[in-house]
Amino acid sequence: MEFQHKSVLLDECMEALNIKPDGIYVDGTLGGGGHSYEICRRLSEKGRLIGIDQDEDAIEAAKARLGEFKDKVTVIRSNYCDMKRELNSRNIAAVDGILLDLGVSSYQLDNAERGFTYREDAPLDMRMDQRQQKTAKDIVNGYSEMELYRIIRDYGEEKFAKNIAKHIVNARKEKALETTGELIDVIKAAIPMKVRQVGGHPAKRTFQAIRIELNRELEVLSESLGDMIDLLNDGGRIAVITFHSLEDRIVKNIFREQEDPCICPKDFPVCVCGRKPKGRVITRKPIVPGEEELLSNRRAKSSKLRVFERIR
Repeated sequence: MEFQHKSVLLDECMEALNIKPDGIYVDGTLGGGGHSYEICRRLSEKGRLIGIDQDEDAIEAAKARLGEFKDKVTVIRSNYCDMKRELNSRNIAAVDGILLDLGVSSYQLDNAERGFTYREDAPLDMRMDQRQQKTAKDIVNGYSEMELYRIIRDYGEEKFAKNIAKHIVNARKEKALETTGELIDVIKAAIPMKVRQVGGHPAKRTFQAIRIELNRELEVLSESLGDMIDLLNDGGRIAVITFHSLEDRIVKNIFREQEDPCICPKDFPVCVCGRKPKGRVITRKPIVPGEEELLSNRRAKSSKLRVFERIR
């Protein structure tokens, strides 16, 4: 199956990154290389792109897509949380721009074998990095009812989380849940019929929650965004595309903290905590897709772009 992923907010990202032809840029979620291709097109012979992804299929697809740019491009199989280490090992101390597109790729969703989709029956997998041993099946069958409730409530923002967790635990007493289809049947049984008939697929939120937990998506983002801002040169920018409110909140809050890190009480006449701003938030409100993009790419629907500029 060909790796395809329609790049979301493509023009907006290029404008946000304010690309310098001789600069060094990092795409921390390389995917099929759509955003990276457009970055490379704007680079001179001196410019450089570092592409990072943990998905082997994405790495192969991106290498093929970016092949024409030859030595300008370095592709690394890793998680963006290791960006600083990967760059340091290549003697890169600072960069001019970083892009993160946090969505699951269309390829991952459409390739049923990967177990991300709730539209086809497939093994319960959901690993973004297939070198990882733990799968969605381990979470569904191994987590306690309380743990399942917590992740479905917090990461899926699912109001029937308690009942879904209870149904999963009861179902797996009979036999282990092995496939997405089996899990979907259990979820459907836990949600009232009249609710199931509106508001999209009943398993959507639970699948999102399990995927986030398995791939540690929110921890990775929280733990590494500050480090990425530290990697930027003066005037360098980081652009982050999120696809749900939990990610967006993390990005918004960290950007805000980096712009105004002072923790002194408000009534202090001067700052004594010594925390200095690292830059400024470019996007007071997130950039969202226009009507034209939404018509041509339905998966862009919930995307939001936030941008931060480093000032040294």
